[in-house]
Amino acid sequence: MDSKEVSLIIKWSGKEFPIEDLTEHDTVAVLRHEICKKTQVRPERQKLLNLKYKGKPVTDDVRLGAMDLKPNFKVMMVGSLESDIKEASSRPEDVGSVVNDFDNEEEDNVAFENKEVYLAKINKRIKDYTIKELNPPREGKRLLVLDIDYTIFDHRSAAENGTELMRPYLHEFLTSAYQDYDIAIWSATSMRWIVEKMKLLGVTDEARDYKLVFMLDDAAMITVLCPLRGVIEVKPLGVIWGKYSQYSSKNTIMFDDLRRNFLMNPKSGLRIKPFSEAHLNRHKDKELVKLAKYLKAIAEHCDDFDTLNHRRWEDYLAKKRSSH
Repeated sequence: MDSKEVSLIIKWSGKEFPIEDLTEHDTVAVLRHEICKKTQVRPERQKLLNLKYKGKPVTDDVRLGAMDLKPNFKVMMVGSLESDIKEASSRPEDVGSVVNDFDNEEEDNVAFENKEVYLAKINKRIKDYTIKELNPPREGKRLLVLDIDYTIFDHRSAAENGTELMRPYLHEFLTSAYQDYDIAIWSATSMRWIVEKMKLLGVTDEARDYKLVFMLDDAAMITVLCPLRGVIEVKPLGVIWGKYSQYSSKNTIMFDDLRRNFLMNPKSGLRIKPFSEAHLNRHKDKELVKLAKYLKAIAEHCDDFDTLNHRRWEDYLAKKRSSH
């Protein structure tokens, strides 16, 4: 059963903002999140004047499909920008880097990956989103999807050059991984920043012993409503799997410092220890050395990544070492 798409136009401050990335199953809370992305007016500042449900102003839990809205219905909004809004919206990927990130088992167990509303959004991405392919996928290779900020790069610290903020052993790690995996980058920022950061780190240099297969940006992410955490953006691997039939949950692994990013594919994600304060940690961080060994071990010994528990990756390595 397909979810019906909902398209609205927000009239605010003399301008019109089309909002198209919604389905009938989405709630008003998700609509507010999408409005914020377009207008920078925070959800709690938005007054949606003519959006009514059963004759009353809507609450955040009302589903858009319950309101019988005509296509491109115009919603009048008032709401002021806050002076700190720039800071709040320019780095969405930082939110939650300090708080306990999705180590809450109860929330992890919500079956997001099967919810129809999210599958509809993934299908929309498969149809509409263009993946920036840099090199053709290689036959028989698995897929490694890497985040950038705090995973391979400390984007918050000051430095003379990019290599000072690069996670130690990055190039050795990528060279090793490339033997068994096609390597993709997926970051919650715009493609312009992703391209810049890859240049800065020297990852896209022609002379490297590895190549990237493709890169994805924030436009490939989808919005999810969590019971405990509200509205968040996540990275659904189904967007890649829908476009490239050779990759699936059986042969894909994703590294990210935020567990919520792989909420749609909890079994495919490995939460990497965040790399920050590069000047203090540059000389002692060996995470990528260990993870290169893990990638090599599972490529050699595991035909189906669905059978792995990446939360126990260090145990897996220790077992493999002791059995040799």
